[in-house]
Amino acid sequence: MSERGVFVKRDPVVIIVVVMVVTLMLVFGIRKSRRASPPAQATTSGMKMAPDFTLQSLDGKTVHLSDFRGKAILLNFWATWCEPCKVEMPWIVDLQKKYASQGLQVVGVAMDDASPDEITKFTQQMGVNYPVVIGKDEVADSYGGLPFLPTTFYIGRDGKIVDKVLGIKGRGEIEDDIKKALAEGQNVPAQKTGF
Repeated sequence: MSERGVFVKRDPVVIIVVVMVVTLMLVFGIRKSRRASPPAQATTSGMKMAPDFTLQSLDGKTVHLSDFRGKAILLNFWATWCEPCKVEMPWIVDLQKKYASQGLQVVGVAMDDASPDEITKFTQQMGVNYPVVIGKDEVADSYGGLPFLPTTFYIGRDGKIVDKVLGIKGRGEIEDDIKKALAEGQNVPAQKTGF
């Protein structure tokens, strides 16, 4: 058998294997993207409503996002091992102080395997002045997944997500997003927000 004959017989097999691998990659990629990005609750303005959640705070209380109706919310997913989270956390603490009287509420969601005691110690060292809850994968998934930490959502007083930030931003940019969230849905009474 000639060298050319062997090549011709192997060529269709290689093509079939490559086609099967590419098909499997596409099928699993589509499934994964559907699982990581559940359908959003659309609003008439094109922004989606922030999904409500029920999580435990560091002191054992049950916290719902809807507990903060009528406030602008900076919802920050972070972890104790996340270096960029450690950089932005003091800025967020300062901005909570600065804008709390205008209706801002920061809520931290700890997304790591540290114990509640370890997370409490960490937040005390960082001077955290806002509620911190223990995150769950289901909550992260309801927000479209967390490819990076920190991931921050800015939610207007009307319960609509104003902005989503993957990774860290500068302090000034965080403050600008807070101002947008404070302005969104400003005339919505506390009982009538969309959570």
